[in-house]
Amino acid sequence: MSATKWAKNYSVNVKMDEGPCYKRVVLKLSGEALKGDDGSSISSSVINDIAEEVCQIHERGVEIAIVTGGGNFIRGIEADKLGIDRASADYMGMLATVINGIALQNGLEKKGLFVRLVSAIEIKGVAEPFINRRVHQHLSKGRIVIFTAGTGNPYFTTDTSAALRAIEMNADIFLKATKVDGVYPDDPKKVKNLVKFDRISYDEVISRELKVIDSTAVTLCKENNVLIKVFNITKKGNIIKAITDRTIGTIINGRE
Repeated sequence: MSATKWAKNYSVNVKMDEGPCYKRVVLKLSGEALKGDDGSSISSSVINDIAEEVCQIHERGVEIAIVTGGGNFIRGIEADKLGIDRASADYMGMLATVINGIALQNGLEKKGLFVRLVSAIEIKGVAEPFINRRVHQHLSKGRIVIFTAGTGNPYFTTDTSAALRAIEMNADIFLKATKVDGVYPDDPKKVKNLVKFDRISYDEVISRELKVIDSTAVTLCKENNVLIKVFNITKKGNIIKAITDRTIGTIINGRE
């Protein structure tokens, strides 16, 4: 039975708070999500909290792959400010995602999990190269996989690389962790009294040019019928809830 069919059959027979709604997930963690309140680029307490939740998810039988961003160090789109070309800035950003991946790997291994760090650019001695069949084997054996270095190509965001990995891994859902609790018609930090969408279509996210997720990532998921859930990672326990509670965050799919 495929992972998708398993998840559909399983979710019918459980309450939202009893077990996972999905069998295999790809979780996108932005670099900003790993930052500390003290301004540090990586917070050990944040890493520990994320590792604890991932550990609990793993114990529930969920196969989980994580895509790391690098915005806590550098963003490729900041090339103009840096005075360097965009491609070079993007490669710098890819290396930042590897740094975050190593930190997360360390935190997960301290919880007793078996973790494989995978890089889209070759970094011998640090990470495995991305080989689709091998990564599928890691997940099926209960290992946590951390995808780093984006797609290995400049001009693509880590949102897009997460969508690509979700497609390649036949994931049941792409979980996009942010600092807001879902998708809104405008920026909730700038506009008051906005009502969050519980569900919204791929097409509406694209046509409204909603910035909570990269439009290329949404298009990829639309073309391959991959569910997206946008949720707030700053609230402790929300990674688990994103998988066990259908009311958390916003679902982006083929219809509203």
